[in-house]
Amino acid sequence: MVTSPSTVAPCVRCVIGPQAQTVLGSAKANSTTNKARLMSREPNPNPTLPQPNVERLAELLAEHVRYWQELGEKEIRRLRPAPKGRRIDTAPPPAEAPPIEPSVATSPAAPATASLPLSSTELASARSLEDVRRVIGDCQRCKLCNSRTQIVFGVGNPQAALMFVGEGPGRDEDLQGEPFVGRAGQLLTEIITKGMKMRREDVYIANVVKCRPPDNRTPEPDEIARCLPFLAKQIELVRPKVLVALGKVAAQALLETNAPVTRLRGQWHRYRGIPLMPTLHPAYLLRNPADKRLVWEDIKQVIRALES
Repeated sequence: MVTSPSTVAPCVRCVIGPQAQTVLGSAKANSTTNKARLMSREPNPNPTLPQPNVERLAELLAEHVRYWQELGEKEIRRLRPAPKGRRIDTAPPPAEAPPIEPSVATSPAAPATASLPLSSTELASARSLEDVRRVIGDCQRCKLCNSRTQIVFGVGNPQAALMFVGEGPGRDEDLQGEPFVGRAGQLLTEIITKGMKMRREDVYIANVVKCRPPDNRTPEPDEIARCLPFLAKQIELVRPKVLVALGKVAAQALLETNAPVTRLRGQWHRYRGIPLMPTLHPAYLLRNPADKRLVWEDIKQVIRALES
């Protein structure tokens, strides 16, 4: 669990101590530089106190903590070394809760168009994934039907303990009729087989929308609303032990939130009682390989949940 700003509070009291006048005196000359660092949100490898008051120091410490939280760090770096001869006491890290019993994270509500209840009697009565595919038929329910080659329904074990949900088909998926078969799909397969030591065919993979958006653009709210009931039914029938939402669109659609995936990832949520872990989309990782470590932190939590 990421250390909260309250956890580093003792560090503030240690810094604002008997030597405060000396430290604060040297801070004036560095305030402009440190303000620029703060505005750029870059961590200061050797920070000093930018303003000669406790309130400003507390603000900087909180900003430092938020920065590393967003990067998924579990331990917050100490801003200054302990004065010589003094020992700074740090609070022990909080005990990790059982991953399969996560608490529900609170997120702001999403627009009503992002979700659509299952109102179709035919869909509600579907008893298998094949039934759901028959209900979808040659879908003409939104404008995505005009640009697709074929519907990309889902693939994998219909009784999988682990289910991945992505955004929508890309070019390769549209041509082959299977989700996650392009470059992003190859990376997802590596995560499953090399990272999780599982077989791709043992998990179930689906997308929020079943048809490729033109030029791989982000699906629009009305398109998501038309397709989401089918995904909901897929999840209901597969009944996975754990869900993984890949990227912003999947996480926001399933959790009914507008919160960015960078804030949602790294912590457990629930979708209709099922533990759900949002993480970064493999396509994003292809553009930002340094962030693979963040996804690995999320996947390790998923592994522990599956093993519990």
